[in-house]
Amino acid sequence: MNNMFHHFDMTQILNRIDALSPQSQPLWGKMDAAQMLSHCSAFQDIAMGITNPPRGWLGRLVGNFAKPLFYNEKPLPRNMSTIPDILIADPREFETEREQLKEKLIAFQKNGPEKCTTHPHPFFGKLTSEQWGRGLYKHLDHHLKQFGV
Repeated sequence: MNNMFHHFDMTQILNRIDALSPQSQPLWGKMDAAQMLSHCSAFQDIAMGITNPPRGWLGRLVGNFAKPLFYNEKPLPRNMSTIPDILIADPREFETEREQLKEKLIAFQKNGPEKCTTHPHPFFGKLTSEQWGRGLYKHLDHHLKQFGV
């Protein structure tokens, strides 16, 4: 299974991010490419423990049962709801967002599993570093497919 702690998988994601352009159009959803990059960057902040959004009531109720959706091998469904704290609706600058995300991905991989957050995911709850690494890859893959790369 792909994992953002694996150098090959991270390099593959970075190459796909580089294939995006400000003109890239989504195949589904409402975000433009810059907003998507910002969203992925904000999600990366959660995995790195930079931000710690609180768990919502729905996540507390069903998050543990739904947890495998985050890190199993099945693709994420289109138009799945997101964590409200990382919903990006305002305009963003594409190149800035792309570079910030790439820097965070490189830092995450370099820091390794030991530095992954121990704070619970806002919906799914407590995750191991292995689950975070797999889930981050899956989340990035989902959004890059959304833009055809």
